[in-house]
Amino acid sequence: MLCGISTNIGVESTARNAWELGFNLVIAEDACSAASAEQHNNSINHIYPRIARVRSVEEILHAL
Repeated sequence: MLCGISTNIGVESTARNAWELGFNLVIAEDACSAASAEQHNNSINHIYPRIARVRSVEEILHAL
């Protein structure tokens, strides 16, 4: 599970690297942030679905 600051930079770089290494990823979409909503939404809606499952913190906690 990944979350953090800089949805489109730090979190995205980590997610891409983890995906390349074969990890099964879950991104906590509401536990990430970026400098703008547009940057955040671009990663959440267009990048992450290709390499991870995007879920809310509530959905992740429920699955545990």
